[in-house]
Order: sequence, then C-alpha cells, then structure tokens
Amino acid sequence: MRKLSEIMVRSGLQTYREIIHVALFSIVSSLVLFPVLLFLPVPLALLVLALLYVPLAAGAIHACHRILQGEKGSVRTMLKGTLAHYGASLVFGLVCALFVVILVSSWWYYGSRSGTMSLALAVFQTYFVALFFISQTYTLSLVVQERLGIFSAMGRSVKLFVARPMYTIGACFQMLCFAVLLGVTVVGFACLYIGMIGFFANLVTANVLKKDEEEARSGSGADKSTAVSGDYHLAGRES
Repeated sequence: MRKLSEIMVRSGLQTYREIIHVALFSIVSSLVLFPVLLFLPVPLALLVLALLYVPLAAGAIHACHRILQGEKGSVRTMLKGTLAHYGASLVFGLVCALFVVILVSSWWYYGSRSGTMSLALAVFQTYFVALFFISQTYTLSLVVQERLGIFSAMGRSVKLFVARPMYTIGACFQMLCFAVLLGVTVVGFACLYIGMIGFFANLVTANVLKKDEEEARSGSGADKSTAVSGDYHLAGRES
C-alpha cells in the first residue's frame, strides 16, 4: 500500500495529463451545481443536488476509472456512468442530505438553548455527522470499481475506514482542501473540482483495496505474484 502523499502526486500527474477531460467533467457537473445553489431555496437545493449532482459525480468517477484502466473517456462515458449508477448514487445523495439536515437541525434546536449541555449535544451531533462523511470516503468509488450495491458499498467503506483510519481521514481532508482552495476562485472549482476528485477518489480507493487484497492473499498463502484489482494506479501511464 502506497502512502497518501504518493497517491496525491499520482493524482496530480493524472489530472495534468487528462486536463481536458478533468475540465469537461467538472464543467458538466457545475452546469447543475451553480444554478441550483444560486436560484433555489436551501431545502429544494439540497434535494436537487441529491437527485442530479451526486449522480453526475458518480458518472465522473466512472469515467475517470475507465481512463485509469487505459480506455477512452469522454462526457458520453460520464453520462453513461451517471445513468448506470443513478440508483445507487441517488440513495447515497439522499442519505448525505439527511445527515446535513440532522446537523443543521441540531444546531438550530440546541443553539437556541442556553447551557453547557445543549452546546455539548450540538458538538456531539457535529462529530457524529463528520464521522459519517469521513467513513463514506470510498462509497462511490466502490460502487464503480467493485460494482457493489449502495448499502454494501457504504458498509465496506466503513470497514475500510475502521481498518485505515488515518489514511481515510487524510484522504477526506485532502478532498476538503481541494474544495476550499478551488472554491476561492469559483471558476477553478467549476472547471476542475469534480474531475480532480474523480481521479483522486479512484486512486485512493484502489490503493486501500490493494492493501486488503495483499493481506488476504498473505493470510491464505496464495501466490503473491498474482495481480490484484485496483493495480491500474500503480502501473499508470508513466512517461
């Protein structure tokens, strides 16, 4: 299993090599994101993001996965991935929206009350929601790479988080940093974010899956020369 810093470097190189695809995937998804955020009330925006933006993100991950496997990627590939994984990504988006509602309602309810206990409960709810999102770092990538159902993918993502907590927290933190840094310019976020995350999420997930498969082979005494799934990020397309 490679260090997260190595995965970041490989993701950056892949983003540079596929900058046209990165921009196209990001712009297509932003055509949904920005009108929703600008013109819809918050509750409706949250629902529309779950219905459209999360499936488009899954489509971008699907297209980036294909590119990493050496196949051709395009907006058509992204849209095909969106349709193929629509059900799973829709459910995931709705679950994420539910946790956002839990967080906002907790601070709205407990924040309006005085006392240390109310503050402690609000902080606990925040920690609980943050832990949920961190534990779901790998979910959409697992749906794409392993062809898992959404609840199986969510459960597997939790197990990977428990097995590799610092690696997962670091990966999630990097995704958040990408969002903040690119969000400062707005245009950078619209033109780069989803494409960058598509490659980064695939590489991060493939790396941790490779570690799990190596341990499984080691425990079963299997031939260690056998190739494992997710190796595309190791072979890459080195120049």
